[in-house]
Amino acid sequence: MITDPWFYAAAIPAVLLFGISKGGFGGGLGVAAVPLMALVISPLQAAAILLPILCVMDLVALWKFRGKWIWPELRILLPASLIGILVGTLLFEYLSASIVRLIVGVVAITFTMHYWINKTRANSVALSEYPRSYGMFGGSVAGFTSFVAHSGGPPISMYLLRRPLDRTDFAATTIVFFAVVNYVKLIPYTWLGQFDTANLATSAALVVLAPIGVLTGAWLHARISDRLFFAFVYVLLFIVGVKLVYDGVGGLLSQ
Repeated sequence: MITDPWFYAAAIPAVLLFGISKGGFGGGLGVAAVPLMALVISPLQAAAILLPILCVMDLVALWKFRGKWIWPELRILLPASLIGILVGTLLFEYLSASIVRLIVGVVAITFTMHYWINKTRANSVALSEYPRSYGMFGGSVAGFTSFVAHSGGPPISMYLLRRPLDRTDFAATTIVFFAVVNYVKLIPYTWLGQFDTANLATSAALVVLAPIGVLTGAWLHARISDRLFFAFVYVLLFIVGVKLVYDGVGGLLSQ
């Protein structure tokens, strides 16, 4: 089990943030969890530690949003996600810590830039809806980035936010999507040897935060505007993304 206090200084807020996001508050901002933890440990190890915790969160979130998801969207997204998971599994041996840091950093920066640009555009012009066919691309990319670093939120958000869904439809649909994806990922993660004793023991120490985060997110979803929360976390996510890109590029150049 990891005992470094700096790890827990990053992991505790990361797990709570992921839980709050899964509880329907803050959109796909759970993407910040692996980048935060990757500041102190390998992003591959961070992903392995988080996955069992996410599976517990998914059960709580499914119960809180039961029956509110939009099946027509899921029928497009879920089969596509399996393609992305398969690609991630096949490429795993080539994914060094530096490459994963670079991928996670680019996803984090892209997500924040997409949010800021669309927010500006939405103030001046109505954004057109994406056709469901776009969900095949979004779902497959989300499956891959979710496999690599539990960062499937940005591709799914970029698609679903341009569909005719209210915030509860959006939250419930993403919850089902990632519940299925996360439980499927248990198979290749186990096959690839990601669940060693140290990682599982660390997951067990943090799992108590899973229901706390999800129930907090559900409470906030029903009562508080996302605006101030978004403003803080998106700035934090952008800064962390830049740091991970810098570390990833530096690591690749030093090899």
